[in-house]
Amino acid sequence: MSPGSATQAVRRSLDRIAATDARVNAFTALLAERATARAQRLDREGAEGPLAGVPFAVKNLFDIAGLTTLAGSKIERGAPPAAQDALLLRRLEAAGAVLVGALNMDEYAYGFTTENTHHGATRNPHDLARISGGSSGGSAAAVAADQVPLSLGSDTNGSIRVPAGLCGVFGLKPTFGRLPRTGSYPFVASLDHLGPMARSVRLLAQAYDAMQGPDAADPACVPRPVEPTAGTLDRGGEGLRVGVLQGWFTEQAGDAARAAVQRVAQALGATQPVHWPEVERARAAAFLITNAEGAALHLSDLRTRAQDFEPLSRDRFLAGALLPAAWITQAQRLRRWFAREVAASFRGVDLVLAPATPCTAPPIGTEWLEIAGQRLPARASMGLLTQPVSCIGLPVVTVPVWGCDPAAPHLPIGVQLIAPPWREAWCLRAARALEQLGVAQAPVARIDTPTPAALAAAGAPDVR
Repeated sequence: MSPGSATQAVRRSLDRIAATDARVNAFTALLAERATARAQRLDREGAEGPLAGVPFAVKNLFDIAGLTTLAGSKIERGAPPAAQDALLLRRLEAAGAVLVGALNMDEYAYGFTTENTHHGATRNPHDLARISGGSSGGSAAAVAADQVPLSLGSDTNGSIRVPAGLCGVFGLKPTFGRLPRTGSYPFVASLDHLGPMARSVRLLAQAYDAMQGPDAADPACVPRPVEPTAGTLDRGGEGLRVGVLQGWFTEQAGDAARAAVQRVAQALGATQPVHWPEVERARAAAFLITNAEGAALHLSDLRTRAQDFEPLSRDRFLAGALLPAAWITQAQRLRRWFAREVAASFRGVDLVLAPATPCTAPPIGTEWLEIAGQRLPARASMGLLTQPVSCIGLPVVTVPVWGCDPAAPHLPIGVQLIAPPWREAWCLRAARALEQLGVAQAPVARIDTPTPAALAAAGAPDVR
């Protein structure tokens, strides 16, 4: 790292946030003093390494020492400040990264749009009239807007993959149990994952490598040794057998989503169709488990402070509190059966492709979507294609593809690269190959032109 480079990188990040966040609304807290002091210390010490001096920000469900962990809510504002940073923050900073702030999200991570009642909607930097996706919308938007090169989010039903695809950045949901969740506010303990977003696959891999390692404080974290991935990226898609998911994953996808998968499939030489059975039921199981576990976590506040929840999340939690136990038992049985069936499907392929969302980002406030001839509720349906994958904890990298929606050529859409458990390296290698080919890229958003018409007139990014 050159002299003063960490300080320069942090100053640039803080300046960019100051210049753009009034429009994007990605940040809920800024740590300018802490970040500057740390960057200056790194420069004095001559810190080196791929993450040395890299600014990053995190979804506001990660503990940050001295800040109250909001989890996107009003209710948590009265909680005491966190005593220390979450474990993944400490690991990133141990590798030289610099934390600059906390990011907006859906309340208690229950949503796919980041239209937060308490903190305002986070806007898609590529079109400020549209959603950023969720629940990690602030994490994706901050990277897309070039406020930070790296961010952390959480993914329970698609909350890294949906906003990464809609905002045009790379996102990694690791295998369930791979990264410890110690020091993060839970949503659904049996489904919650944590992971990074970045504007390059190499930075995504480097951050993931720095965060690996077991932790006994998270009972779901598997005691598996660190398996570095960044050094394998240059192998690209070499030797990887890639299939394309059919059925639900095409039936519930719009034209733009199918076009994006087709483009990625062509680039990776994927010709083998892959069928997963009962995907719709797997998604229903994920819904039931999410409702029930989420409601149980918030039952006391639902009884005493129901008026302080966002109306949409409150109503879903209340519904979850009323679910019969037999339904949840059956959902867990279906989940285990589905995991076995999917594992069998990987005997003939190493990776499978699927859209990350059924469409590009809709306008903020959209209530209904028209997808493949169906009228669907907008907020819930952004996770149509991610929930069945999270339900069984597979590793996924979402890559952003451009120019697939003729009605909105300035908007990206995501494609999921899905692997068997513990094969994050395969996902990242394929993503790197797509990045090198120009099929998937993460350009800086042109947020100075706020309307879709102006952005379209300026021309979509030429990254195909």
